[in-house]
Amino acid sequence: MKPAPFQYVAALSVEDAIALLSKYGSDAKLIAGGQSLVPMMNFRLARPEWLIDINRISGLAGIAQKNGALRIGSLTRYSELEASEAVQRSVPLLGLMLPHIAHKAIRNRGTIGGSICHADPAAEMPVAMLALDATFELRGPTGTRRIAADDFFIGQMTTGIEAEEILIAIEIPEIKNSEKHGFSEFARRRGDFALASAAAVLRFNGERISDHVRIAVGGLSERAERARAAEALLAGKAPTAALIEEAAKAAAAEVKAGSDLHATEAYRRSLIATQVKQALAVAVDHTSSTGAKK
Repeated sequence: MKPAPFQYVAALSVEDAIALLSKYGSDAKLIAGGQSLVPMMNFRLARPEWLIDINRISGLAGIAQKNGALRIGSLTRYSELEASEAVQRSVPLLGLMLPHIAHKAIRNRGTIGGSICHADPAAEMPVAMLALDATFELRGPTGTRRIAADDFFIGQMTTGIEAEEILIAIEIPEIKNSEKHGFSEFARRRGDFALASAAAVLRFNGERISDHVRIAVGGLSERAERARAAEALLAGKAPTAALIEEAAKAAAAEVKAGSDLHATEAYRRSLIATQVKQALAVAVDHTSSTGAKK
C-alpha cells in the first residue's frame, strides 16, 4: 500500500519546527528516520496531512559528556550510538541493547528520539530509558521542560510530549564504579520486535546489591514498565542464583501482560521471567571486581 496524500515541509531550526507544529496541530507529524512512521503511513494507520522533516536542523544530533551525564541529541542515529566509545564506556546497557534493534539498515536511519517518541511497547529503547533513569528535554512554544522516563511513557504509542513540542535531547547518568548492566530479549527472528525484553541496572555495596536497583521490561502490554516488586526484593541482598530466580518470578507476576496473535498472556509471563533472569545474570556476571556471588 501507499500512504494517503500529504504535504511536506522541511524545518530549518527547532523554532521553525515548533512554529509548524503550532500551525498545523494534530494534522502534522515530525519525521526524522521514518523507520516507524513511514510503514504506519503505508498501512494507513497514520494519516498526517503534513510531514515536518527535522533532518536539516543542526544541533539535534550528537553525543556529549557533561556533568556526569551522557547527553544524546534526539536526531542521533542508532549506528552513531553503536560506534560511540563514550556510549560503550559510560552507558554499557545501550551497548548491550543496540544490536537487538531491527537490522543494520534500520539502525543506519532510525533515531533514538524517534523510537522514544513513537513509544512502541515492544521496542527496546523505552525499556533501556526506564532502567537508566533517563531524562528527556522537550521544547515547545512556552519554552523548555524536562521529564523523567518514568513519567514519559503513558500507554501504547502514547507519551507525555505535547502536540506542539519537540524532543531535543536525552540525558542519561553515566555508569558508577559499582554499577553493572544487563539486557536480554526474546524475538522469533533476529531483528523482529521482542515478545519480551528486560533491562537491569544494579549498584553494589561490596558483595550486596545496594538500594539502587532498576528492572524494566517491555513487549508485554501497552508500554514498557518497571518491575518494582522485583527491584525491592533484590535491594540490600547478595545476588545468589536463588534470589535472582525469585526476582524473575516476582517480575513476571507483577507486570501487566496481555494476549494477542503473537503470544498468550501465560506465555509472555513465562518469557519475561526468563528475560529478567538472564538480564540479571548478565549484570551479576559483570561484578567480579565486587566479589558478588553468582
